[in-house]
Amino acid sequence: MCYFCVLIMLKLFPNKIAGLFLVLIISACAFICNAQTKTTHTKNPHNIVFIEDSWDEALRQAALQNKYIFVDAYASWCGPCKMLKKYTFSNQKVADFFNANFVNVSIDMEKGDGPSLATAWRLQAYPTLIIFDAKGRPVLGTAGYMGVNDLLDFGKQGLSKKSSAI
Repeated sequence: MCYFCVLIMLKLFPNKIAGLFLVLIISACAFICNAQTKTTHTKNPHNIVFIEDSWDEALRQAALQNKYIFVDAYASWCGPCKMLKKYTFSNQKVADFFNANFVNVSIDMEKGDGPSLATAWRLQAYPTLIIFDAKGRPVLGTAGYMGVNDLLDFGKQGLSKKSSAI
């Protein structure tokens, strides 16, 4: 659309005024495109809000907020991992519970720090869901797909271990 507008303007106004008008159109198009990009990347309030691929940032946030950490350890090719994101993590009750009670981090275990964390945590399958205390000590873990109620129970069980883990 923007390129088409530029061509029309050059045909209609072949003088200096056309150049100024062209600059205004390009600026407006850039502004509109930028605004559209920003709105498409906003977080869905009905999803768990995850820190992406940064265990160090999750540890910092957990210490600042005095919260436990919920880790979604996944692989990009993993079918059950995709189902978790699509069905379970997008549930309103799940999102409300995990966003209120945990610092949530989602880590691709095959990229960046993922492989070294997978080795340190001795992961055998994906998805693996782990709850850590605010100092990074594991409290509870499980592997495989979980539905809404099972994940809520898992989170509550992890929080109940709060006093014994610290």
